[in-house]
Amino acid sequence: MRITLGHSDDPDDAFMVWALAEQKVDLRGFEFELVPRDIQTLNEWALEGRLDVTALSLATYPLVHDTYALLPHGASIGKGYGPIVVTRGPLSVDELRATEIVVPGRLTTAFLVLGLALGGAYRHRVLDFRRILDEVRDGHAEAGLLIHEGQLTYADAGLTKSLDLGAWWLAETGLPLPLGVNAVRRRLGRVGELSRVLAESIEAGLADRRAALAYARGSARGLDEPTADRFVDMYVNDMTRDLGDEGRRAVGELLRRAQAAGLARDVRVDFVV
Repeated sequence: MRITLGHSDDPDDAFMVWALAEQKVDLRGFEFELVPRDIQTLNEWALEGRLDVTALSLATYPLVHDTYALLPHGASIGKGYGPIVVTRGPLSVDELRATEIVVPGRLTTAFLVLGLALGGAYRHRVLDFRRILDEVRDGHAEAGLLIHEGQLTYADAGLTKSLDLGAWWLAETGLPLPLGVNAVRRRLGRVGELSRVLAESIEAGLADRRAALAYARGSARGLDEPTADRFVDMYVNDMTRDLGDEGRRAVGELLRRAQAAGLARDVRVDFVV
């Protein structure tokens, strides 16, 4: 059975599919076509229902709920850290409310959570996530919302972290911040068995970390080894293996708050068993 599987071109997602690419787990008759793309593209494709299994921003899930169900594993989730707003000098939250912020896409969870943190809609301009750090550093923007490895490299560009959304969310809720999730097409056959294969792929990567990291570094935008390793450490964790009760509460709470703020549709969160 052929499965199209979309994953972000980040080191954490590449780490999790290493065992599928190298057939280090029993594929149970599934044939995987791995499709690495940036998360904004995967979000847009999810709106079309293009892929069988896909990573997507949790913020996008309410828009694709009728097509996809959530998988309990593979999430990008961290406790006390997450996307950040960077500036050339420190800005307060009140100052950020009055500042145009360059963002990586309106479908990203980072964009949604920043709206919650700032108390509603904010002035923004969309730009490819790869260009945001330079846009702020070079003075073409006053503030930028950084996702992916930008969370780790902004200081090298001489920028200041004015707001950490993961830290803000933890202070607000006591919960980790769920950013990306994995979803599977509802009408796909053998979904339970497929979910188990995907879970085993994550476990295989953790069991042979060196090999999985080597694959991740080679597949994820050519990041240097220390940055790729740190990013994997951040976003391949116990709640990636299985969201568990705390992770599921975090997913539900983020979507509940987004709906209450008028920033997302109200949907029932359901996971593949």
